[in-house]
This record gives sequence, structure tokens and C-alpha cells, in this order.
Amino acid sequence: MYKTFFKTIVDVIVSAVGFLVLSPIFIIVTICLYFSNDGKPFFFQLRPGKDGKIFKIMKFKTMNDKKDTNGELLPDAERLTKTGKFVRKTSLDELPQLLNVLKGDMSLVGPRPLLPEYLLLYNDFQKQRHNVKPGITGWAQINGRNAISWEDKFNLDVWYVQHLSALLDLKIILRTIRKVVKSEDITAANSVTIDRFNGGN
Repeated sequence: MYKTFFKTIVDVIVSAVGFLVLSPIFIIVTICLYFSNDGKPFFFQLRPGKDGKIFKIMKFKTMNDKKDTNGELLPDAERLTKTGKFVRKTSLDELPQLLNVLKGDMSLVGPRPLLPEYLLLYNDFQKQRHNVKPGITGWAQINGRNAISWEDKFNLDVWYVQHLSALLDLKIILRTIRKVVKSEDITAANSVTIDRFNGGN
């Protein structure tokens, strides 16, 4: 009953209240990123949701669009702005996803939505992560986030899908808050973003 009905109700209520409470922070961050990212405070990208249905995810834009002499984007580490670094460290870049939850594309808790091109690389076990809506935070995020391997990440995602419950979601949310306060597991070692998934796990 929780998985099929009450989880959605909780998502809408909590995300609506959360967005209202955090709206002053949302406005301040938007203004700061507007000036540090040449008028582009938000980042939009297509991601697969439940059953692989594609939707447009919304995040705060933490990197600028500077390019090299060949017209290629500079490495992530060179494009990460000072404001963006703070926003990412405090996980404020995820805040706009509350709007994705309100739209019904995402849940507060679930496997993180990855890139659409990964869909063709999943094996049958890994595909189970799409049996539920993707989340702003999830079981993998509180057990290593970007610091763990893809294999471990998928194992944790599928474990969550198979054990989904109200108590588990509450546990994940509380541990997420603790990790955000401590700024734990924000990025993979020696990298701004995690390495791409190439299949084979």
C-alpha cells in the first residue's frame, strides 16, 4: 500500500512544504548562479524515470560552459565555479529536483536517475532499478554515493527496490540529512563527477 499509494502522497506533501520553507535559499542560490554562470542558473538534462520513461531533470548549474581553442568544453574541474563548488558541497544543487517530485517524475527516495544512454547497457538485474521512480536521494547515496563502484551502486539500488518501505525511506532521509551536514561522499576520488558507466558489471 505504501509503495503504490502513500509514497506518492508523502512525496507531494513533503516536497511542497520543503520547497516553500527553502524558497529563500532557492532564490539566493539562483541569483548567485545567474551571475557566476553568465545568466544560466539552472541545468536541464534528460534522464530515465520509472519504467525507463524519459523526463527532464532540473538542477542548479554548478559548472560554466567555457571551451578550449577547439571549441570543446574544458574538463569538469576547470569549469566548476567557486559558487558552484559551494552549492555542490552543500548538495544545494539537488534542490530544484523538488519540482521534479511535485511533477511526478521523481520521488524523494529512490535510485538516482542516470543517463539515458545507460539504458542499453543494463543487464536484467540492473534494469530493476527502474521498477520505481528515481529519487533525489537513495540507498546507494547513503552508502557511498560517488565513492563506490558501479557494481556496488546497482546492487544497492536493486536492494532498495526489493525492500522498499516507509521505514526504509525515513531511514534514508535521516541519514541523507546527516551526510549533507557532514559533506560526506560528495564526489568520487580525484574527480568532480563520477566516471561514466560502460556496462560489463
